[in-house]
Amino acid sequence: MPQPMPMPALYQNPAPSRSELDVRPGDVLLQFGVDWCSHCQAAEPAIAEALKAFPGLSHLRIEDGAGRPLGRSFRIKLWPTLVLLRDGQEQDRLVRPTQATQVLELLRALG
Repeated sequence: MPQPMPMPALYQNPAPSRSELDVRPGDVLLQFGVDWCSHCQAAEPAIAEALKAFPGLSHLRIEDGAGRPLGRSFRIKLWPTLVLLRDGQEQDRLVRPTQATQVLELLRALG
């Protein structure tokens, strides 16, 4: 009997460095989490739905965990955490969204 294909990893590892993000121009949404996290899995449909309204927004899913310097530099405590950057500067963040409206409210900070 054939084995099911594994799900592709959603979260990027290795992550970009903090210094790369600090000088990156434009708007970026960082999504910190891990593939096996039930909160991350539950939030994924709401995040995807909200992102439809911002098709040009750069969205990076960053694998986080103990010893991961990027997550520690942003003081990530819970997954998923969304961090909105503009020209390398944090504009706002959202922890454990459950509804697309919550994510849309965060993204509206972009103006």
